[in-house]
Amino acid sequence: MKEEFYITNIDGIYILIFSLLIGIEIIKNVPAILHTPLMSGANAISGIILIGGIIQILSLENTDYFNMICSSLAILLATINVAGGFFVTHRMLSMFAPKNK
Repeated sequence: MKEEFYITNIDGIYILIFSLLIGIEIIKNVPAILHTPLMSGANAISGIILIGGIIQILSLENTDYFNMICSSLAILLATINVAGGFFVTHRMLSMFAPKNK
């Protein structure tokens, strides 16, 4: 039983590392003109992660500390990303607003 658990964790770590490398390579090669739409898409994904983390944490048992910590971390990071995206978007839009004199 322990050996199967070890193998699934190693597979998950390989997938995580592979995803990070692909993500870094994709973001590095995005032209500057596409950064704003890409940020908008990332905020949408973070919103989905936020909802998924909330659903996950509501369905956990009180003794499942590992998943509780992971879900809480996902909620925190997704909230920071969504709020930061709104602040950056607001600042960008205020640059194009007409100035009152």
